[in-house]
Amino acid sequence: MTDTLLFDPRDERYKSPYGAVSAGTVVHFALRPERAQAFSRAVLTARFESRANELVRIFLPWSGRDGERDVFAGSLPTGDYVGLIFYSFRLEGLDGRTRTLGEYQLTVYDGCEQVPAWFGEGTCYQIFPDRFRRSRIPDPGGMVGGRSVHAAWQEEPEYRPDARGEVRNRDFFGGDLKGVLEQLPYLQSLGVETLYFNPIFEAAENHRYGTADYEHVDPMLGCDADFSALCQAAHARGMRVILDGVFNHTGFVSRYFNGDGFYPQPGAAQSQQSPYYPWFHFQHWPDRFDSWWGIYTLPAVNEGEDSYRDYIIRGEHSIVRRWLQAGADGWRLDVADELPDDFIRELHQAVRAADPNAVVIGEVWEDGSTKIAYGVRRRHILGGHCDGLMNYPFRNGLISFLLGADAACFRDAMETLRENYPPFAFASAMNFLGTHDTPRILTLLGVGSDCRENTKAWRANFRMDAGQRALALARLRLGALVLFAFPGAPTIYYGDEAGMEGFEDPFNRRTFPWGAEDKALTAWYAALGQARKSLLPLRRGDLRWLRAEGRVLAFSRTWEGETVIAAVNAGDAPEQLPLDGAFRDRMSGERFTDTVPLPPLTGRLLTGERCKSASGVV
Repeated sequence: MTDTLLFDPRDERYKSPYGAVSAGTVVHFALRPERAQAFSRAVLTARFESRANELVRIFLPWSGRDGERDVFAGSLPTGDYVGLIFYSFRLEGLDGRTRTLGEYQLTVYDGCEQVPAWFGEGTCYQIFPDRFRRSRIPDPGGMVGGRSVHAAWQEEPEYRPDARGEVRNRDFFGGDLKGVLEQLPYLQSLGVETLYFNPIFEAAENHRYGTADYEHVDPMLGCDADFSALCQAAHARGMRVILDGVFNHTGFVSRYFNGDGFYPQPGAAQSQQSPYYPWFHFQHWPDRFDSWWGIYTLPAVNEGEDSYRDYIIRGEHSIVRRWLQAGADGWRLDVADELPDDFIRELHQAVRAADPNAVVIGEVWEDGSTKIAYGVRRRHILGGHCDGLMNYPFRNGLISFLLGADAACFRDAMETLRENYPPFAFASAMNFLGTHDTPRILTLLGVGSDCRENTKAWRANFRMDAGQRALALARLRLGALVLFAFPGAPTIYYGDEAGMEGFEDPFNRRTFPWGAEDKALTAWYAALGQARKSLLPLRRGDLRWLRAEGRVLAFSRTWEGETVIAAVNAGDAPEQLPLDGAFRDRMSGERFTDTVPLPPLTGRLLTGERCKSASGVV
């Protein structure tokens, strides 16, 4: 077991400042070995990974005593370095004894740029455009991809392979931008401040991740003017809009590759003289080419090709710039760890040039500070690349806790991120319980797994029984409370707040159940969303753990002397949490002094009796 009295990187008595630091910071270290161990010398070794693993050794002189412990202290300048430093310690005794500690990680980032704070403060709502809301039943005639449209909104999405053994994803329900526009009042009632859209550009498949034309909204969703009108209406309600940028690959069916010949201008698959031919890498033209994860319908692009970068990033009306000019407020980068770092950096510069208040959020499934892709340590959150990342570690840790893991595991996982991430990246993380790439959170919390041991047909037809659903709803209320109270942008995957069920794609992409929502669950989400919108400690406050033990998780957020406490009991036995003063449970209206009871499967959002909100006292 680590002796945290000897060294604890999360305690500023041992390492200061806490966590990641900006370039130029001098970091102070201290070791406190027991005096009885008679160590006479301490050395810090710092390995600057991005500087060809250069080693820097610093002597930590003895600087006094702290009770029964010696103190060895010294400092490490970071200079102009940006990257990861891995550091370790060596204690030496006069008799030749030694003790080593580490390696530990120190993230050094470029802190020159101010990152817009709005994304991490408010609630984000993820919309899968085809399945959220339709304003009419569209006619797919003449559209790319040979599509079909479900007549009934409540029908099941197609999941079975066709005669060629392929799942084509060409069945549409016709969700559109006008449908979203109609429901802006509903989204506002949830406290939503950011709309994140899965791809909206013309594409053959219902998920639209195989882009056919970056320059236009898919005609089934509406027209380009509909998008600008939606942005204008959202802005009038205090909402912003983020688009999904899929720049690692295009569609096989697209004006660029044109694998099926739908578009009149020759694409890379028709002619090696096509202006798009250099965008793709063929092993044997035209039938063997690089594609995303070997899926032929998603040909991979060469992001280093100048003409591609000109089109996506550099031009005055490049794709990245033109949609910001049309009303968007930022981009979420699909498979960010498969895009070259210099591509993301250049894209980030273009975004800021077009709109200094726009943000770039990256899709990364792991700790973004330590991510290695294609043998390269990625620079996603070292400054000037991504402003925040999708927070799958948050999702994984919280689900594990809700399903039975010790609360300390969630706390430790989040503290690792807080220690490794620059403050801007931790504050701007996209936190969530589910996305279009994961099973529905309600199903996971009721069943406990993705049930892949069963057939896909079984998963398609599965619905939870009353007992499973009741347990899932109770757990989800707790998870949502933690989600909305935690630093980072609480993100709702459309329909989770309505009680939607489903395993993997396409069962997690069913249509929104308008008129059949779980109204009690929706009301819970709305109350949390409005709390996030109005309570400044939840938007900007620091994070302090009050209890993370067994089935109880409690933490506080404090801003300018006002505190909000989130406390949940995910277990089946009653618990109590001591309080320092009088608090009111914003969810139930109850008031407590000195201690608050936590019955089984209960969550509380506690505010001080005169906690200030964004609009006054609550």
